Amino acid sequence: MSKRGLSADEKRKRMMDFFHEKQDFFQLKDIEKLCSQEKGITIQTVKDVLASLVDDGLVESEKIGTSIYYWSLPSRALNKRQESIKKIEQELKNEKEKSESYKQSLANFETSEDDEEKRDKLLDEYKDLVDKRQKLLKELEALKENDPETYQKALNTLTECKKSCNRWVENIFSLKSWLKNKFRIDESVINKQFEIPDDLDYVE
Repeated sequence: MSKRGLSADEKRKRMMDFFHEKQDFFQLKDIEKLCSQEKGITIQTVKDVLASLVDDGLVESEKIGTSIYYWSLPSRALNKRQESIKKIEQELKNEKEKSESYKQSLANFETSEDDEEKRDKLLDEYKDLVDKRQKLLKELEALKENDPETYQKALNTLTECKKSCNRWVENIFSLKSWLKNKFRIDESVINKQFEIPDDLDYVE
């Protein structure tokens, strides 16, 4: 049986280990050679892995003369991860507060039959909330390999955000039911009129 290649996340983790173990400055050619020999990362993929770590702010780079040097200190990487976690946690908190606000706005709206503009705004805000949650999920997944403990903490916060999203879905279902009973119109007409996705469902 052929040996399975390293995943992208495993390559990133091994390269971070390389920098933190060496705590030195390297040019690309040295990183390619040493990471291939010591960490089992194929030379052809080293450049792309390094670029992804630089893009995420986990590895520093600086051009000195005609050469570019790369490095990453453990304390710097830890601070970067902690900053990312705090930012995500704050964004999740904000989204949870927004969801609760939308819920209250919807409750107030149900007493008004002609406030179409407000209804459209609420539905747009819901879509934005779902999109934001998906983005945060991707950011958290990127942190999973580097810092499992803080990842779990942020994941717990994300769970609360999911609950808020699902309460908001329940609110939309309630609104549709109210409109059907009040004006005797078909659900498909409501979905089309207010651009509600036909496959709208609870967030898993």
